[in-house]
Amino acid sequence: MSVGEQVDNHPGARGARTGAVAAAQNEDMPTVLVVEDHRDIRELLRRYLERAAMEALVAATGAEAMDTLAEVRPDLILLDLGLPDMDGAQILQRARPRIPVILLTARVGTDERIAGFRAGADDYVIKPFSPAEVVLRVRAVLARQGAGAGAGRARSFGSGRLRIDPARHEVLMQGRDASLTPSEWSLLLALASAPGRVFTRAELVERLAGGGHDGNDRAVDTHIKNLRRKFDDHSHSVIETVVGFGYRLVLHPDE
Repeated sequence: MSVGEQVDNHPGARGARTGAVAAAQNEDMPTVLVVEDHRDIRELLRRYLERAAMEALVAATGAEAMDTLAEVRPDLILLDLGLPDMDGAQILQRARPRIPVILLTARVGTDERIAGFRAGADDYVIKPFSPAEVVLRVRAVLARQGAGAGAGRARSFGSGRLRIDPARHEVLMQGRDASLTPSEWSLLLALASAPGRVFTRAELVERLAGGGHDGNDRAVDTHIKNLRRKFDDHSHSVIETVVGFGYRLVLHPDE
């Protein structure tokens, strides 16, 4: 057992996981459970998912995953088949058909992949993989499933002025399709995940990087400028610049 695994299995760490589960139930964003016994891979995926405006829960063993599933229903599971305490197929059976599952595996044989799909897996990612590609695959599966508040439920802001429909990958401003680029879409989802909150440029750069897009301070400023142009937001009444900090979505969410 590595030092990292010892930390994960400490009672305090279990308490932190419990708090994360409770928070996930309250966040208006997709929740992804990462079940992976390698600490570095687990934490890398967690960081990339959070940068992409998703809530990430983690489990190092099958038992931890089962405990988490007893408390909360995630919108998607990233599942390593080669767990130390049980076959990942047992978790797949527990999750399906209610929860979509993407398998993470070093098993590259065609027969193994076919068996996984027959068991109900929605997608396969072969190790080693790009975490940015995993995020894109997660988004694609969530969009197909219409799963999760942030992934499938349309939301409106400013008494219907702005409408975001992730399942349709559609943004309407004053009833008109804004036709956003992938980078503009990522930034808008980040801002809309917490209306009124100021997101620093560094946070938005991470969101772009986590989604597999090119990200730097100047790129963020350019994408925000393009969003404002598409929204006819010349007075910055939709996206506000907070000088010295970053940007925030001004419009209040409609209940």
